[in-house]
Amino acid sequence: MTAASVLALIPARGGSKGIPRKNLLPILGKPLIAYTIEQAKQSRKIGRTLVSTDDPEIADVARKFGAEVPFLRPAEFAQDLSPDIDVFYHALTWLREHEGVVPELVVHLRPTGPLRRVELIDEAIDRMLAHPEADALRSVSVPIQSPYKMWRISGDRLVPLVRVDGMPESHSMPRQRLPAVYWQNGYVDVIRARTILQGKVCGDVVLPFIVEDPIHELDYPGDIPALEAAVREWKESGRLPRSSAEGRLPV
Repeated sequence: MTAASVLALIPARGGSKGIPRKNLLPILGKPLIAYTIEQAKQSRKIGRTLVSTDDPEIADVARKFGAEVPFLRPAEFAQDLSPDIDVFYHALTWLREHEGVVPELVVHLRPTGPLRRVELIDEAIDRMLAHPEADALRSVSVPIQSPYKMWRISGDRLVPLVRVDGMPESHSMPRQRLPAVYWQNGYVDVIRARTILQGKVCGDVVLPFIVEDPIHELDYPGDIPALEAAVREWKESGRLPRSSAEGRLPV
C-alpha cells in the first residue's frame, strides 16, 4: 500500500460551546489546529492531510499550515450532536464523487489534542496494515476510574453500571481483582474506508492500540494554562509532561 492510500482526516467545526472558536485558539502563538496538521504532515505513512470544517476561517488557517480543504462541511454535519460517522462518510463520498478516489485507510486526528508523537501515528498505521481483517484501530489508555465501580440511578435506587459474572458485589472488590478495562483516549484512530462507507465508525473487528503517553485535551477554558505549559515543556525538552489526572491510581 502506498502513502497515497492513507488519508489523515481532521474534523474541525467552527462552533464550540466550551471554548468559542476553540480550533483557532492561539497556543504559544500558533492556532490549536496547526499542531495536529503538522503532525499529520510529518508522518511517513500519511499521503494526504484533509481538514473537514464548516468554517471558512478555519479552512484558510488549515490551508496556511499545509492541509487540504477541498470542501466546506454542510451545516447539518457540524452540529453539537453530530456523530463522527457523518463527518467521515461525507468526506469519503465527496472524494469519491468529485475526485474518483477513495483511500484505503482514514487516520482520525482530533485537533483538540495537540500533543502526539508522530512515530505513534505511524505505528498505529503499520498495525492496521499488518491486520487486513481489522475494520478499525482505536487508541486506548488505562482509565482513572473503573466502570465496575460505577453506578446508575434507577428510580430511587443505585444499580451497578456493569457486573462481573460470578463475582457478587464486584463494585466493592479491590481493583486488582476486576477485569482490565481501557478508555478510548482520542490520540489516534485508524479506520478502513470500507468500514466508513458501510455507515460504521469502528466496525466489528477493532484493534487495540495502547498509548501510555499522557493525554492532554482542550475541552474547557480551565484547561488552557495546563495545555500551554505542556506544549512549552514538549518544545523545550522533548518530554511529554504528565496530565493533571496522571499518577492517580484507578479505584
